[in-house]
Amino acid sequence: MIRLNYHLPGTAPATLKPRVDAATDPATLTLIQYDAEAIFEGEFDSFDDLMARFDPAKVNWINIDGLNDLDLLRRIAERFKIHPLALEDVLNTTQRPKVEPYDDNIFIVSEMVYFEESRALTFEQVSIFLGESFLLTFQEERGRDAFEHVRKRLRMGKGFARQRKADYLAYALLDGIVDHFFPILETLGDAIEEIEEELLEHPTKATLRRLYEAKRLLIQLRRASWPQREIVNVLMRDETGRVAQETAVFLRDCYDHITQIIDLVESYRDISAGLMDVYLSSLGFRTNEIMRVLTVVSTFFIPLTFVAGVYGMNFAFMPELHWKYGYAYFWALCAVVAGTTFFIVKRKKWI
Repeated sequence: MIRLNYHLPGTAPATLKPRVDAATDPATLTLIQYDAEAIFEGEFDSFDDLMARFDPAKVNWINIDGLNDLDLLRRIAERFKIHPLALEDVLNTTQRPKVEPYDDNIFIVSEMVYFEESRALTFEQVSIFLGESFLLTFQEERGRDAFEHVRKRLRMGKGFARQRKADYLAYALLDGIVDHFFPILETLGDAIEEIEEELLEHPTKATLRRLYEAKRLLIQLRRASWPQREIVNVLMRDETGRVAQETAVFLRDCYDHITQIIDLVESYRDISAGLMDVYLSSLGFRTNEIMRVLTVVSTFFIPLTFVAGVYGMNFAFMPELHWKYGYAYFWALCAVVAGTTFFIVKRKKWI
């Protein structure tokens, strides 16, 4: 089901509402600070300790895992001039993916998707603030995101990440989120192919239930993927000057990836919709086959039942009742009737 998280009607704008379902663990603060020559990575117990390490001459990626500490969020918002409405959207984790430019930063809401150990599909909102020398990311939980490959590239100094500013880092994170859709869709596509084979060979209610689950997941993936293209499109045409022209070239590649994902989602949705017709057709064909067999059996046994009914009346003066060869005559008559019926049915190509 689609998650809903909203304020009561009449609530004042920019009201920070604590999440009821939020984890009770304290928020985790991590900093990755780098330039072309060096990189620093560390975890901090307090916001003051982290800011003591902050260096505006370098790129500072500050990641906050956990959204239950409202005081911490207010301090971060005050330090980096985050608009109160944007901070409210950080806590409202059912936001539609979007991008909003402000005077001091660009606010991006995206949605990560991944499989849990139980193979259940999970969505998690990630909020990103892009500034001049910093990038803030807010995540709901710790221990899982789509950014580990970005961290590895930064540590190893490979690619363009260490040579570019915070806008390139924002692109790299968005690209990681987008690319994380591909293995999900690959797994879902394999599941849809299995469902299609089962529907053609042996349609059951369990298979139909799996089909409905796949369709529900595709709806969720569509809801998460479509706005991603709008985000990338807005960043490519950024008018605030925070996204360099060199980064816009990479964003075009990310735009191509999300377009491929949307095409896959729509294709799978069309296939799953067609599989419902396949299920109904297979079910109808199977029913027709059963009725066809039963009809053929009935066709053979109706005349035989008539003959048996005639000789089962036990009238006293029936000609063959006391005849020595009456029993053999009865079976011979049944064989002739059955053979004649088979000849007629075969000639009309009913079997």
